[in-house]
Amino acid sequence: MLTINPKMLPRLDEIEDDLRVRRSRAAHEGWLGEVEGLDLTLTFLRRKREQTQLLTRIAPVNLGMPGVRPGVSS
Repeated sequence: MLTINPKMLPRLDEIEDDLRVRRSRAAHEGWLGEVEGLDLTLTFLRRKREQTQLLTRIAPVNLGMPGVRPGVSS
């Protein structure tokens, strides 16, 4: 699954604005297939934004660096 860096959330807003403008033009021109495709893309974009915002609320856990066990050779 592709994850989005939370710093990129403003870029997702820009992309959504552009998609809405393109969808409006497609609807005005009667391009029904284009409208459907843009609606689907907008749905995926909004879902990805929600997932990213959810991940920003989860505190990261430091698992530390694993150590080498004594007596084990490679």
